[in-house]
Amino acid sequence: MKQPHSSISYSSVLRKIRFSPFLFTLLLFLVLFSLLYGEDVTNFFAQEGQQNLDQPIPRLAKKKREKLPFAIGGIERDCDVFSGRWVRDELVRPLYEESDCPYIQPQLTCQERGRPDKDYQYWRWQPYGCSLPSFNATLMLETLRGKRMMFVGDSLNRGQFTSLICLLHSVIPKHAKSMETFDSLTVFTAKDYNATIEFYWAPFLLESNSDNAIVHRISDRIVREGSIDKHGRFWKEVDILVFNTYLWWMTGLKMKILQGQGSFTDEVENIVELSTEDAYGMAIKDMLQWVQHNMDTKKTRVFFTSMSPSHQKSIDWGGEPGGNCYNETTMIEDPTYWGSDCRKSIMRVLREILDETEVPITFLNITQLSNYRKDAHTSIYKKQWNPLTPEQLANPASYADCVHWCLPGLQDTWNELLFAKLFYP
Repeated sequence: MKQPHSSISYSSVLRKIRFSPFLFTLLLFLVLFSLLYGEDVTNFFAQEGQQNLDQPIPRLAKKKREKLPFAIGGIERDCDVFSGRWVRDELVRPLYEESDCPYIQPQLTCQERGRPDKDYQYWRWQPYGCSLPSFNATLMLETLRGKRMMFVGDSLNRGQFTSLICLLHSVIPKHAKSMETFDSLTVFTAKDYNATIEFYWAPFLLESNSDNAIVHRISDRIVREGSIDKHGRFWKEVDILVFNTYLWWMTGLKMKILQGQGSFTDEVENIVELSTEDAYGMAIKDMLQWVQHNMDTKKTRVFFTSMSPSHQKSIDWGGEPGGNCYNETTMIEDPTYWGSDCRKSIMRVLREILDETEVPITFLNITQLSNYRKDAHTSIYKKQWNPLTPEQLANPASYADCVHWCLPGLQDTWNELLFAKLFYP
């Protein structure tokens, strides 16, 4: 009769086992290993389990997210990410290569157009009180899954839009992305994410006689009062909006404002003139009112990028009179520098209006940090719209573009700041 299991003694089992020197050594090793490293082994498996918990949220769960943004960490709350200094970083910069991003407009491809140096590509913005989080393309795309992001404004905002696409497109398979233009609207689609990143041309935000996305070089600029809905109908249902407007207001003259529904050319009697500051303030207030009436700010995010500086007068930074950004390959090191091309009165108008509004809008203050970067403009290294004259060829500074920025370059930092404010509000 078979003995019950409980009646089998441990000693009888051991007697049945013939111990060899090898087996004894193996058992002794296992006992010692368990005593010495048992805690490490336990921690190892605990970490493996944690890594499984930290895997990306499945798509169905992700699509349930409605509110933007969701935080992934935290920058110190009292840290001003817009106050800092530029540090050289050849390990990380540039964040992409010009030749690897097919979406850069020929007005911004400085290397292709013959710029001999690349130093402007190697600078990283370092805030004084903290560090910017590394731009994470996959995280950004996951956040945009099933959503629309749109940049609205002028060619400088288009440059920021292009920079963001260059930062993202390398992680998207070639067959899963596209770029299309429909008049004033350009749409980049990440198909696997059902997401779009868009740019809408509206240099004044309000309706103007400069609204043709292709033919808009107009010196006598006119803006229609109270007309933001003309463009705003294309911005509805966008989840992340990034506005800018500044450059086109800087005519050096009073701004012409068209009242009523008349034509920009025929109804001269309906045009009044306002100071640049008053006209600019009118547009900003209309923009905020539109956001308040048309967007659910509990689910969406709205940003405003401050004025992008130009470097038209080298005398501002101690250079020779009559010069500009042409041939400039180093930045301005004076931390208090403020160029004459940046109107502080406009900055004050913007600050006062944003301080008073109850509309939740995030201000991207890129002006001061960009002021230092006289080295980062496209200068003469861009596509020229018209053949250059012998006089221009003899004096390259005469046709240097000291407004727009080479890509990769400064505007990638603008998007790093946007990324930081989106995920670390």
